[in-house]
Amino acid sequence: MSGGVRQLEKGEILFRENDESDAMYVIKKGRIAITKTKGSGEIILAELGPGQMLGEMAFFDNRPRSAGAKAAEKAEVIALPFESLYAQFKTFPEWLKAMVKTVNSHLRDANQRIKNLERLSKEDEEFFTDHLITRLTAIISLVGFKSGQETEEGLVIPSGLLRNYCIQVFQQPTNKLNKMMEVYKGLGYMDLVDMGEGQVKTIVKNHKLLTGFVDWYNKWLFEKEDKRIHVSEKELPVIKGLLFYADKVKEEGKDDVTINLTEIQNESMKDLNYVISVNDADSLAEKGLVNDKVSGEGGILTMTFNYKDLAEIFPYWEIIYCLKKISG
Repeated sequence: MSGGVRQLEKGEILFRENDESDAMYVIKKGRIAITKTKGSGEIILAELGPGQMLGEMAFFDNRPRSAGAKAAEKAEVIALPFESLYAQFKTFPEWLKAMVKTVNSHLRDANQRIKNLERLSKEDEEFFTDHLITRLTAIISLVGFKSGQETEEGLVIPSGLLRNYCIQVFQQPTNKLNKMMEVYKGLGYMDLVDMGEGQVKTIVKNHKLLTGFVDWYNKWLFEKEDKRIHVSEKELPVIKGLLFYADKVKEEGKDDVTINLTEIQNESMKDLNYVISVNDADSLAEKGLVNDKVSGEGGILTMTFNYKDLAEIFPYWEIIYCLKKISG
């Protein structure tokens, strides 16, 4: 590119992340925002002002832009093309060229380490990590097997023993165990009855489901990435609707059930308070969780699936997404 002064209006792009690098810039007037893509949007990493330089690191290693740059306000920048700078750089003493390249390499490495630390920090900030979910639920399941007493209310487990196992045996945080049990209470799988004086009666209302969830999720987490079947949160209402209508038509002793998608599209708002269209389960079919829809007489669309398999994973994914929404 040619050098010289470049005028930028507010919001105008100077260069984009991953663009090929051909120049560095000195800001003459205004401010330039350094941006990074995040999902479908972007975040601003920094803002630079008059006298500051940007885009210089690529001069030494010719890598694509690691971030984008745009005018935070009306701005003026001076473009310094690499092609012209290379000719001048060749005249530098070898020791100086080596020193500058080394400093640049160290900056690149430092930036990468910062990115890694930020990634680890985000993982630490996650209140319920995947494996913490299995550990804490497994503690509830284990204490239920070991010391739970069956009652009309459900499986009553000693709260003190549950706490001791959490802290002393598995060395896990009890505040997160308590938060998890509140979530399970909201889902109807546990009940926590305040007995006064700081005592809580802990009742597991669906011990079998929580135990099954531990086994299933642990296996899923250690499955090879390309073998995992992932259900998105937006697919949960669709699965819930399919199971609702399957309950009405499934035959005793048969796992496979066929439902009328056309009828569901017409009736779902009345029955479920949200619409399930005839195409909403297509993503589930692509994952092999249900069969492809079939067009029959009169254009009626139907779909067949294994009720038992779908009914098993629905509460598991519901648990995962409910826990993932919890923050400290």
